[in-house]
Amino acid sequence: MKFNYVIIFAVTFICSGLTVLKAQTVKDIDGNIYKTVTIGKQVWMAENLKTTKYNDGKVIPTGNDAWYRTDAICFYDNSFINKRDYGALYNWDAVLSGKLCPIGWHVSTDVEWTTLTTFLGGENVAGGKLKEIGTTHWLSPNVGATNESGFTALPSGSLNRGEFNNMMYYGYFWTATSASDLTAWFRSISKYDGQVVRATYTKSVGFAVRCLKDK
Repeated sequence: MKFNYVIIFAVTFICSGLTVLKAQTVKDIDGNIYKTVTIGKQVWMAENLKTTKYNDGKVIPTGNDAWYRTDAICFYDNSFINKRDYGALYNWDAVLSGKLCPIGWHVSTDVEWTTLTTFLGGENVAGGKLKEIGTTHWLSPNVGATNESGFTALPSGSLNRGEFNNMMYYGYFWTATSASDLTAWFRSISKYDGQVVRATYTKSVGFAVRCLKDK
């Protein structure tokens, strides 16, 4: 059964003169409900994706073997406790499916991430404007965090070669843009500074995903 996005409520306000934020929600096929935020002309999920199914109802494979032979999902430390706040980690084959996000939404591309960071003043400062403030999820020092964008980036860590790494230190976000046969573009945000780093990494690693509303 397919689900289109459902807006539950809407509140509009001005945040530091930077942009107009519209508090709305969208539901995925698992029934998870996500806050969304408008930043410039883009509408983003304000939470990491956590669905275990594609939007056509197909279950996304899980387990260590899946990471190197097919699309795959996991939760940090293989614990559902981490699902609520940090969402899921997906390899890039899952991103490549084109069906991770709710219908009407998509995994953001490299260009769309650049549009976001440019709107927020460039990669050297955008991380602080995207990060959740405080040390509830980020370890101290959470340098430069203001979350004035409302994006609420969290340090969900990664799964790399069977090992979970860097939860509470780094947030890594896949883009839908391939860089080579073996690598794809992603963004990282850390507790150490206010930057957003643009880089490539092997497609078999597990990173978080943020969905963007279709135009």
